[in-house]
Amino acid sequence: MKITRRTLLAASGAAALGAGLPVRGWASTSLDLGGGASLTTLSDGNLVLPGDFILGGMPQDEMSEIVSRYGLSTERLEPPCNVTLYRDGTNNVLFDVGAGPDFMPSAGMLTEAMDAAGISPDDITHVIFTHAHPDHLWGLLDDFGDPMFYDASYHIGRAEWDYWTDPATIDTIGAERQSFAVGAARRLEMLEDNINLFEDAAEILTGISAVATYGHTPGHMSYLVGGKVLIGGDAIGNHHVAFERPDWASGSDQDPDMAADSRVALLDRIVADDLTLVGFHLPGGGIGRVERAGPAFRFVEDA
Repeated sequence: MKITRRTLLAASGAAALGAGLPVRGWASTSLDLGGGASLTTLSDGNLVLPGDFILGGMPQDEMSEIVSRYGLSTERLEPPCNVTLYRDGTNNVLFDVGAGPDFMPSAGMLTEAMDAAGISPDDITHVIFTHAHPDHLWGLLDDFGDPMFYDASYHIGRAEWDYWTDPATIDTIGAERQSFAVGAARRLEMLEDNINLFEDAAEILTGISAVATYGHTPGHMSYLVGGKVLIGGDAIGNHHVAFERPDWASGSDQDPDMAADSRVALLDRIVADDLTLVGFHLPGGGIGRVERAGPAFRFVEDA
């Protein structure tokens, strides 16, 4: 496998400039899988988060030392959002759909990135969700509240579907995530007649199988593609503490202890099976490899 194309589209429209908005760029990175198949990560922009959302509760001195080595602030983090597109000549598969227009102004750029990659929403044949957090699900709807991908079939793990469609979730998820529950229930309800539910290890399409990585959400799924690439979603949510101290609980995970167990197991598997990792919030388009670094790990971006 090799990186075959890395593109950058600058947003320089007069409307953006006239409105005083920042000029943004949308990047895509493609990975040749062989046999006519490829993966392309499409930038949906980035999130803007208080550092405590991810770093809170960790041993602060050691955490601060790790984060500072990556040139980052512990007060504010701006993780990228990488939506993955798989193409094999027959199927055009999106793994997650980004944040859409209603979550954060810094995210929701998927349609521009798709334009740059030469593909439209009408071309998408399948949408496979890792989980139903806003930055992965809310891009299901356009600016008018209509579904973006009319001709696609949709796929999500059964445990994830059951959790977000349960009316009791809004009362148990915690006040800071109640909007997540409302938004997910609204969007998933629209898919009720066009959703395919599956369990761990299920083959969603030929060569694409589910890998349960519960904890970030109750039914979070990662995906093994062609036996070579692991699409990790948010199971490994950053390129710093998640690799150097994967055993630490993170505030971004709904079940922090379970998520830490999943993260350690997933990193072990990626190294043991020599898999390429695609991470939703990892830098450089999110594509790279995992190396052991003593008792820990490091993420190495593909050049």
